[in-house]
Amino acid sequence: MNHPSPDSRIRPVSWVNGVVEMLDQRLLPEQETYVRLQTSHEIAGAIHDMVVRGAPAIGIAAAYGVVLAVRQVINAGSADWQTAIEPLMQQLAEARPTAVNLHWAITRMRRRFTEVTDDPEAGLLAEARAIQAEDVEANRRMGELGAAVIGRVDAVLTHCNAGALATGGYGTALGVVRSLYAKQHLAMVYACETRPWLQGSRLTAWELSIDQIPVTLIADSVAATLMQAGKISWVIVGADRIAANGDVANKIGTYAHAVCARHPRHHGVRFMVVAPTSTFDPQTASGKQIPIEVRDGRELTHFRGRPIAPVAAHSHNPVFDVTPADLIDCIVTEKGVIQRPDQAKIQALLAR
Repeated sequence: MNHPSPDSRIRPVSWVNGVVEMLDQRLLPEQETYVRLQTSHEIAGAIHDMVVRGAPAIGIAAAYGVVLAVRQVINAGSADWQTAIEPLMQQLAEARPTAVNLHWAITRMRRRFTEVTDDPEAGLLAEARAIQAEDVEANRRMGELGAAVIGRVDAVLTHCNAGALATGGYGTALGVVRSLYAKQHLAMVYACETRPWLQGSRLTAWELSIDQIPVTLIADSVAATLMQAGKISWVIVGADRIAANGDVANKIGTYAHAVCARHPRHHGVRFMVVAPTSTFDPQTASGKQIPIEVRDGRELTHFRGRPIAPVAAHSHNPVFDVTPADLIDCIVTEKGVIQRPDQAKIQALLAR
């Protein structure tokens, strides 16, 4: 069995020759197509339309969007670029409401405004590049920490895509998978298809196949049966926002996997969340206060523009759900691992 390096060649967002290049994740796996974006408006549209997705990758894209916004207002002749840029930054911030990394990245970029004077675009570009490089390094660190917690297992389950495609280029949940597989401590990854956008089948299965990591695709509803059969030891997922008490917002369906995994009389499967500290939101007390994005119902009733449901059928399409902290065995961050997370443990880790 070939066990490759844990690194991945996949980079969902890059700064190339003065513009942002994004791998259009809507077209995978059929087409590996890159789009070139030259304005912050185009970046905001790409975030909203899910050309790029995954909380860390969205934050990185927004950081580069701020750079393009600075260029736009300066080229327009604005004497006060710091004021002129605010509507463009607000447009970026409103592109996806749930992923806290988006707001974290914009806030970090804004803090640099007073420090860049002679060439604001160059100074802010350096900051955006630093955000991306730090994300990749943090993911590698989380991969090692998570692998150390898990040890040696036959198979794990993951939901949605928390890999190189969702980050600066390595992965949170799939970063742990990469580390396990490189150590020859993992034989198989079960990837849920993740309805309705099929991030598991279109993205996770594609990414793992590209990087030569064995993957078995399953329908979302098969996960409980695999747990019942003793096929899975751990569920490993990413996060889009983590509240102060440890409640986690992640792709819709995550909560159901956590309930099944932690069922005391049946499964005994352990549940791991992997996310950088930029995903924590200390200002939000619990998952009850996390805004949950609800998208167009046509994502359920249509597939690639073709109807797959009766016209009269109603639809409800929340993109995320909230997994309570008491269903989570551990949260892995670049600063360390929080076992059985609660507010006190999270505060202590963030204060490091």
